[in-house]
Amino acid sequence: MEKVTIDEVANFPWAAETIRRLSEPLGAEHVVVNHYELETGDSFAFAYHSHEFQEEVFIILDGTATFETDAGEVRVGSGEAIRFEPGEFQRGWNHGDERVVALVLGAPRAYGNEQRLRMCDDCAGMRHHDLEVREENHVPGGRVIVAICADCHAVNGEWSEGSMPGEVP
Repeated sequence: MEKVTIDEVANFPWAAETIRRLSEPLGAEHVVVNHYELETGDSFAFAYHSHEFQEEVFIILDGTATFETDAGEVRVGSGEAIRFEPGEFQRGWNHGDERVVALVLGAPRAYGNEQRLRMCDDCAGMRHHDLEVREENHVPGGRVIVAICADCHAVNGEWSEGSMPGEVP
């Protein structure tokens, strides 16, 4: 048995202001457990994406998250949950005025091949993008995340710790 206090787990700023990765501190071997806090404009991820092997369940504890899906936008409010099966594309946002707090479970822990779709201006359409983490001395935190089009290699998004969170295109 393992027990953690969520607020004592280190924050891992990524696409949202607050992401607390709970799997490791809990010793979870077969499930991903993440606690998110999204400010207005924050997203759970950098791109509209799917996981080859992993299903994900988003449990909204506070606020309302809006998920982009192949079926259109789906709003999920406090006390509601939504599940995405492996291969199903989605991206969740906080488009509201109040903070979104969510617990996200993913199983198995392995994502497999993750497909990330973003708009590429050079290709004039949605294309698969790879995320690359670069070490840069001139930015706060020393880390830059770059979205690179897999077809034409154009950069279609760049974030540093100083620019995260907030609107992540």
